[in-house]
Amino acid sequence: MAQASHAVQIPVAQEKVWAFVSKIEKWATLVPAYKEHKQVDDQTSHWTFEGNFKGLSKKIELEIKIVEMNEPTNIKFQIKGLSDNFSGGGEFKAEAKDGGTLMTGIVEISAGGLSGAVLTPAIKVLLPKITTRLTEKIARHIQA
Repeated sequence: MAQASHAVQIPVAQEKVWAFVSKIEKWATLVPAYKEHKQVDDQTSHWTFEGNFKGLSKKIELEIKIVEMNEPTNIKFQIKGLSDNFSGGGEFKAEAKDGGTLMTGIVEISAGGLSGAVLTPAIKVLLPKITTRLTEKIARHIQA
């Protein structure tokens, strides 16, 4: 299993952070290697990513399902691979702190099956970078 988290202090109210992260369509396009997503229902969406890692091009399709929303403090989601055998989850937390909001993005992924042996090393390298980039991009968009 690979896990990554990144926190950033944003000089805005907690409610403003919540208004952004509680709506997937607002931040889906900010995820690195994002290609497209389709909303299945209020809690579920299917996402497609395309990227290169060490010279290999890979298309990944996954399902994101919102499993918990606690306004205005956190949103939790599950991740299920549609194109590959992997699963995981994540969370965005928003904590009122120092006159602003401390926003933390957390993601964990576990790859299984035969492709797990190939995917796990790449996931462990890429996940911290992706989590940091996504959290920072969301922070910039919230402040804009």
